[in-house]
Amino acid sequence: MPTYEYECTVCGHRFEQRQGMTDAPLSVCPVCGKEVRRIISGGGGILFGQADERGRGNTACSLQQTGSTCCGRQERCDKPPCGN
Repeated sequence: MPTYEYECTVCGHRFEQRQGMTDAPLSVCPVCGKEVRRIISGGGGILFGQADERGRGNTACSLQQTGSTCCGRQERCDKPPCGN
């Protein structure tokens, strides 16, 4: 079941809700009772055994893929990308 993110149009409260893909979107803020909107995001992707340029699995510094490292440095750190 996917998790959807919502934001209240009045008080700005943001929250997540697990819902079935065919469920109607929520419309009421649990904090103030006003209207909410579903936020469209990139969501969580699934990676299946990507190989880096050396063919040793996903072991390259994340700087090469994202422009920054998983630890926030702006230089190469030789750590695997976050989530591995």
